[in-house]
Amino acid sequence: MGAVRSDFHYIIISIMAFAIATILSMISRGLIGAVMKKRQAEGDEDITHLKFIRNSITAVFYSFVIVYIFYEIPTFKTLGTALFAGAGVLAAIFGFASQKAFSNIISGVFILLFRPFKIGDLIEVSGGKKGLVEDITLWHTVLRDFENRRIVIPNSVISDETIINSNITDVKVKKHVVFAISYDSDIDLAMHIIREEAESHPLCIDGRNELDVLVNEPLVPVRVIELGDFSVNIKAWIWTAGFDDAFTLQCDLFKSVKERFDREGIEIPFPYRTLVMKDAAKKLDQELNQELK
Repeated sequence: MGAVRSDFHYIIISIMAFAIATILSMISRGLIGAVMKKRQAEGDEDITHLKFIRNSITAVFYSFVIVYIFYEIPTFKTLGTALFAGAGVLAAIFGFASQKAFSNIISGVFILLFRPFKIGDLIEVSGGKKGLVEDITLWHTVLRDFENRRIVIPNSVISDETIINSNITDVKVKKHVVFAISYDSDIDLAMHIIREEAESHPLCIDGRNELDVLVNEPLVPVRVIELGDFSVNIKAWIWTAGFDDAFTLQCDLFKSVKERFDREGIEIPFPYRTLVMKDAAKKLDQELNQELK
């Protein structure tokens, strides 16, 4: 009877411990969430460390509860001692299985400390995965791509990747837009049209430095970059306020420049192919020979 009461007592202790951990976690997450909203209202968009702490705090509380239960309840304490002291193979398996988990945790802490990116940054990792950093947890980093899908990358993986961060120091983007014209078209006129359409676009900004202004570098440099197989390729360098503006500007320019090219006689080339039909050519040759005879 005493053993039954003792077991019931330990069950109550365990339930209370998890309940207290849950309540403390909810309170802490609520307080951190309130601080995040306040800072965002004040114009401070860098809430990366607060969001990381909020995401991690539940795991921390539950980890303390599990350690407490194994330490305080004799049955679990004996079981834990037996497992870690006598079951070397099991301990090795557990250590191997948890290696990735601990690696993700450490990598998450390093991301928080060294800040290669933060919440809200637009980043691109190898493999073409690109999106806005939406969340950083103990285990993974969540990106939201431009199709509103979520890309979940383990922290240990993203820490080893080469990252292109469009927001780390300067959010401006220098967009390169390439146009192709035929060899028969007026190159100077085409370059003038491209520059005029780009400079008149409302999303084009002045990204020149003092030296560029001093040497009279145009707002939108336009140059011939290649004499291709079928076309003369012309590139425009255009500054915009951010990645979204750069994409929108490029799409608008393709339309407006094409319309100007059509009005002013600039041809956009397409590949030419010469087809040789041997049987038809042979038959035609025979007919010509007969006519000559």
